[in-house]
Amino acid sequence: MALTGRTALLAALGSLPVGILAPNWSGILAINAPLTLAILCDYALAAPVRKLQFTRTGDTSVRLGETATVQLTVTNPAPRRLRAHIRDAWPPSSWKPGTEFAASRHTVTIPSGERRRLTTELRPTRRGDRQAQRITVRSYGPLGLATRQGSHEVPWNLRVLPPFTSRKHLPSKLARLRELDGRTSVLTRGEGTEFDSLRDYVPGDDTRSIDWRATARHNTVAVRTWRPERDRHILLVLDTGRTSAGRVGDVPRLDASMDAALLLAALASRAGDRVDLLAYDRRTRAQVQGRSAGELLPALVNAMAPLESELVESDTRGLSATALACAPRRSLIIILTNLEAAPVEEGLLPVLSQLTQRHTVLVASVADPRIEEMAAARGSIESVYEAAAGAQAQEERQRTAEKLKRHGVTVVDATPENLAPALADAYLALKATGRL
Repeated sequence: MALTGRTALLAALGSLPVGILAPNWSGILAINAPLTLAILCDYALAAPVRKLQFTRTGDTSVRLGETATVQLTVTNPAPRRLRAHIRDAWPPSSWKPGTEFAASRHTVTIPSGERRRLTTELRPTRRGDRQAQRITVRSYGPLGLATRQGSHEVPWNLRVLPPFTSRKHLPSKLARLRELDGRTSVLTRGEGTEFDSLRDYVPGDDTRSIDWRATARHNTVAVRTWRPERDRHILLVLDTGRTSAGRVGDVPRLDASMDAALLLAALASRAGDRVDLLAYDRRTRAQVQGRSAGELLPALVNAMAPLESELVESDTRGLSATALACAPRRSLIIILTNLEAAPVEEGLLPVLSQLTQRHTVLVASVADPRIEEMAAARGSIESVYEAAAGAQAQEERQRTAEKLKRHGVTVVDATPENLAPALADAYLALKATGRL
């Protein structure tokens, strides 16, 4: 079999006659001189690493769970051909576990004066900003016996946005909103409704809606129809304190709250209401105010993307004061927090009167479906103990919700999958009864 390249050179070096010499440096150098010379020549022929030029292009944002593509253009200005392995390093959460090695490493050959474009596909597993780390290049000589290695910093930022998985519920909620607007059915009057039009009376209509002046002018009885008022103000308050860091299944409570807030914001903006956002624990972490309907969702997802739960107890007095400052006139304030007894009773309940005096308040919380499973467990001693613990947790949660309701607060307590549609339904119910 014919041997070429590095294999042929090593075979030739291995066939050199080697005598038995005294163990001194001159003898060792004499034996290894051909191999040393080959390695030095190979090193000299390897393209330099420091002179390489890099530029990045590609995606700057991606929804969690989707794939982003970032291109890295490598230019070789050296007079020698580049044969290299390149590692484009990103934080570990930029890929699914086990896929980083294949996704971040590239093998290239670039002639002198030319460029090549490398594509790195990222599939982040967490929200937030992902910064590109250093690029490591290992340049090989023609025989592959020696390499040059170096690193380059080529900045790039990829923002991982909330996935907004609850957007699948938006069409059904918009259909319900159209019914409330009187487009497919007629409304009865509520405190927060305004006059829409007249129509003929049909049996079952509220007699208080009869317009007697219009009836006198016509041969039929006319009734007034009403539609919910528009341009209401809604303030979404995300509690980013300690309790929001807990995970329910594979999803942090904060992420489930964000998903519910996004669905409500999309729905309310279609209803003609104004939506603002406040994220708070002991200080303001994010705030979105005064955005138009078309700008609202992009502004919300960008503000939510870098948010992380802080392992501190939330300052509910500061939260209440900040919320009141953000809502100077009557509004619907939606607080997305946890229904743990201690934080609610010691923190939220004492300040509720400040909020409910002027505003309509709704508290939404993420429930753990595991507690319901525990409460239903039977069949063994361990299951009975689990059932007792689950039932106790459910009872404490219900007592906390009842205390909030006695203060005039609407409470939505649902699992991560059901929280977003349940919160949207509660908003539509408030709108239908004219409480906004």
